[in-house]
Amino acid sequence: MSNLPLLDAELPPSWPALCAGYRWTAVATGCSSAEVFRLDAANRPALYAKREPIEGHAELADEALRLRWLQARGLPAPQVVEAGPHAGHAWLLMTALPGCSLAEAGLPPQQQVEILAQALLALHRQDAASCPFDMRLSRRIEDASRRVDSGQVDEDDFDDAHLGKSARALHAELLARRPAAEDLVVVHGDATPDNLMVDGGRFAGFIDCARLGVADRYQDLAIAHREIVSDFGDAWGRRFLAAYGLPVGDEHKLAYYRLLDEFF
Repeated sequence: MSNLPLLDAELPPSWPALCAGYRWTAVATGCSSAEVFRLDAANRPALYAKREPIEGHAELADEALRLRWLQARGLPAPQVVEAGPHAGHAWLLMTALPGCSLAEAGLPPQQQVEILAQALLALHRQDAASCPFDMRLSRRIEDASRRVDSGQVDEDDFDDAHLGKSARALHAELLARRPAAEDLVVVHGDATPDNLMVDGGRFAGFIDCARLGVADRYQDLAIAHREIVSDFGDAWGRRFLAAYGLPVGDEHKLAYYRLLDEFF
């Protein structure tokens, strides 16, 4: 393999043959502990490889399961080539989707809003009863509590509305402000423009799907709305909700699921 940043001996046994001839390039990631590499070779489809230490908050094994679920339902997402544990790490090798992320595409605000709204609608219309991944509030609040107790919450990365508060203070708010009911659908779980791919001005698929599962639709709407407002202003946030089919959004749930996101 050329330009391989890992030794052959570090890779799962089947990977050297699968990746032979590919050039590996490290890809910068966000808050995840996973290492990400893009693999390119002449006249062959591009691939992505991820590895992550197997620990309490690792999500890579979850992502492989969810990508397979999306593929089985004909929803656009990377295809899993190989996945599994090896040498204390979770590993995932998958196909690359065409195009670039919605965040990188440079499309006009109206087009971005429409793509984001329609992509989420297509996902949210899936049969939630057929989805085996539970991401409802009881599960997510338990996860948030464990992250607070283990010191995994980055207080310096809070949104402006929460800066200066401690993770434990925000956790108390999370418990006190919990909505009375959940409108359950299949959600992406981290529905930012970075995690939607577009090609030729059209939606091309979902990536970074480790948090996909059954949850309140506002899990996605709150995160997407936050990003739209941050990039383009409040008026575009309202247009996004309207394009999704909500002329009037639930302000309490928008704020609550933004708060929940601070713990992940």
